[in-house]
Amino acid sequence: MLTLASKLKREDGGKPSRASATSDSTHRVSIRDRLLTKEVADLEGHLPTTCKANFPDEDKLHHFHLAVSPDEGYYQSGRFQFEINVPEAYNMVPPKVKCLTRIWHPNIAETGEICLSLLREHSIDGTGWAPTRSLKDVVWGLNSLFTDLLNFDDPLNIDAAEHHLRDKEDFRNKVQDYIKNYAR
Repeated sequence: MLTLASKLKREDGGKPSRASATSDSTHRVSIRDRLLTKEVADLEGHLPTTCKANFPDEDKLHHFHLAVSPDEGYYQSGRFQFEINVPEAYNMVPPKVKCLTRIWHPNIAETGEICLSLLREHSIDGTGWAPTRSLKDVVWGLNSLFTDLLNFDDPLNIDAAEHHLRDKEDFRNKVQDYIKNYAR
């Protein structure tokens, strides 16, 4: 992160002319990267205590991992890994998020797809992505999937939701089996 931030400072400090800025594409920084520099700094100070962000390459703020370790509910004691990729068109489009940990969850498919309204580009209920949202909203939304946003009424993984409806205790046991086998 320091490398990109210092690159932005150098670019702003030098204030090259418009002609030289367009001819030297190596010094151009995308709007996405400028936004991410600010958002990542804000995110680092406001992460939920159950989350940890990891940036494998400090020069690529648009690709990072998030670990969520719920401290309550069905998923307590698990550690769930998410991969977050921020497209070039950010913040007009939402980040792409995938759960890397196999999980038994009504709103997360076993293949990693996630049902979270704020990650939808177009949402009927008006709670989808908007340019006013930020990475902080995404992180808090993913964290909430394990507590207050756990939704059995509008599931992505229908089998998990029906399992919970049929037998809550057996559902809890299956969740714990998945945690033991995949989320440690």
